[in-house]
Amino acid sequence: MIALGVWQLQRKEWKEDLLARYEGAAMSSAEVAWPTSEPAIENALYHRSRFDCAQVTGHQERSGQSAGGEPGWAHLVTCRNASGQTAEIALGWSDRPAVAQWSGGAVTGMIGPTTGGAKLVADPPQAGLQPLARPDPRDIPNNHFAYAIQWFLFAATALVIYALALRKRWRG
Repeated sequence: MIALGVWQLQRKEWKEDLLARYEGAAMSSAEVAWPTSEPAIENALYHRSRFDCAQVTGHQERSGQSAGGEPGWAHLVTCRNASGQTAEIALGWSDRPAVAQWSGGAVTGMIGPTTGGAKLVADPPQAGLQPLARPDPRDIPNNHFAYAIQWFLFAATALVIYALALRKRWRG
């Protein structure tokens, strides 16, 4: 349990470095190429990028937040470019779940994390929509210190229980 606590402290340092790198990327105005592999996604998160959508292959509306903090709908599309690469693009925000009418084109924005990969959050928004909240690395939890404390407390509790069991054995 102590080893797990130490491991969580090491993870805390790793996560702080990762978050600092993401913060730097979010502040940068330099564009990176759209990532095509899992390691490339990790390095591209929170950077600006562009994707040229030649074909829209799917539409989806999810709960989302506007740049002003209002709850509503994020309008997403799945796109394929001329070379066959796919991307999820968050076109923008609205207060209605109606499907956004958009047939493709060049999109710029910030690369944000999504389940199983990355999405491009359009900036400026597309299809007459309002801006979505930008992906923010400060939304990523860094609770490794709390986990470390828990493991150390588990170890201390086990030690107290062991001491009580030994004491009972000595008295008996």
